[in-house]
Amino acid sequence: MTAMNGADALVRMLQLNGVKHIFGLCGDTSLPFYDAMARLDHGMDHVLTRDERSAAYMADAYARVTGKPGVCEGPSGGGATYLLPGLVEANESAIPVLGITSDVSVGSRGKFPLTELDQQALYQPLTKWNTTIDRVDQIPHAVRTAFRAMTTGRPGATHLCLPYDVQKHAIDPAEVWAQPGHDRFPAYRFGPDPAEVERAAEKLVAARAPVIVCGGGVVISGASAELEALATLLNAPVCTTISGNGCLPGAHPLNAGVVGTNGGVAATRAVVAQADLVLFVGARAGSTTTEHWQMPARDVAILHLDVDPMTIATNYRTDVALVGDARLGLAALAAAASARIAHRPAGAADGRAIVARARQEKHGFFAQLAESNDRPIKPERVVDALNKLLPARSIVVADPGTPCPYFSAYFDAPQSGRHFITNRAHGALGFSMAAGVGASFGRPDATVVSVMGDGSFGFTCGEMETIVRRGIPLKMIVFSNSVFGWIKASQKTGYGERYFSVDFNRTDHARVAEAFGVKAWRVEDPSQVHASLKAALLHDGPALVDVVSQELQDTAVPVSQWMG
Repeated sequence: MTAMNGADALVRMLQLNGVKHIFGLCGDTSLPFYDAMARLDHGMDHVLTRDERSAAYMADAYARVTGKPGVCEGPSGGGATYLLPGLVEANESAIPVLGITSDVSVGSRGKFPLTELDQQALYQPLTKWNTTIDRVDQIPHAVRTAFRAMTTGRPGATHLCLPYDVQKHAIDPAEVWAQPGHDRFPAYRFGPDPAEVERAAEKLVAARAPVIVCGGGVVISGASAELEALATLLNAPVCTTISGNGCLPGAHPLNAGVVGTNGGVAATRAVVAQADLVLFVGARAGSTTTEHWQMPARDVAILHLDVDPMTIATNYRTDVALVGDARLGLAALAAAASARIAHRPAGAADGRAIVARARQEKHGFFAQLAESNDRPIKPERVVDALNKLLPARSIVVADPGTPCPYFSAYFDAPQSGRHFITNRAHGALGFSMAAGVGASFGRPDATVVSVMGDGSFGFTCGEMETIVRRGIPLKMIVFSNSVFGWIKASQKTGYGERYFSVDFNRTDHARVAEAFGVKAWRVEDPSQVHASLKAALLHDGPALVDVVSQELQDTAVPVSQWMG
């Protein structure tokens, strides 16, 4: 049998778990692992990034669009600290990402070697599971545990710390095997208690105006068909969190769209306000979705289906708790409700009519702004152009600043599933460009568009070298308004317009992109937005459109705290 060392074992374990792409950045303590990647025939593509944060964001988006765990890696010391932000975001968003970091040799611990830090303590509170490997024979079990932890229950991020010397130690190849089924998520699905399903179905059917509020768990579970069946049976409006965007096709007559403080508007708020019962599915009922726990109101009946029991009844007194996978739970609810549907109350609300009114009001307001010729360019103009230009099955990745509320509210995708990605758990800037790269590797058949503010561009523009080197046809849009807009808008409404340390100089992002070898356009005239975006989308390769846009505090951005 061929001799194998620890680094070889790690490569083989990743290969056996179906890994096809690894995103990462090299370092001294990772040399044995890189040598194993170079020597062995494993069929995996290593994507060299320019920042470990970017590697983790790439792995996150890759997982979101493929349904397979994302894998990223980095070296010890600073590399281990840089990888962490992306794992935190993935973990809080229930996305399986495995972060692998190398470390100083076990024998040099405590002797002040360069880059030593307590990685296990660093990652412990911020991942679903993590370990430091001390002996080479622990590697296969640790990798199996990481994949099991990532893909079962509520998915999340895991971390392996692999010391330099352990990578070079010999291991018995017979220990290297993988458990089938942990290469995709969710694994080991389970359904809710049938007795509680019956109770919930009885309340759903008896409700005069039920509303279903869906979070990212519905998209992760692939439960669109089951959701549609239940909503159609009840004629109940479906509202989504930002992460739940894609639960239903955009034009579905029961899809009211995003609700809450970020991306919600008065028309969608009214849909929730008229409900006498709300069913949360795969959503945490957090502050953003519920307008700081004011919508739905406290006197509304609450049902909650979630894979994590600790999510249920955290923020609302809950009438029926359903613990289980969204797809299995929704299917069970639809079956139980179907048996009772003849008992729907007289005068029950017409969900289709409620949604139609809300959509008409929302899009009427949006259309007026999208057609404006004002300068600087209104962000609505860009969203409208993309709605008209993007082919079906496109993916938009939005940073959490200027792009997030606009695309949450107004981006119109015809299909269900993962077509909109934004980092809602912690909202760190610099996510979109890197995540767009990960989505491009995961779905090479899709048009992927990364939308960012100029603040985010400054965090991440070095990855354009990665994009050009790897020939990734990513389309990038920068809202150029020379401000950290979210903070300035908050200073306007909450601090008497005392603007402090939020403005910066304007960058010519098109020229920067061209210096990296990216085809670029700069747009100041609203009438040129459509043509420039069309040219970028048709370009055979990476492209960037720099849009000189309104400052966020001067816009009609769909964020309730700024809209009065």
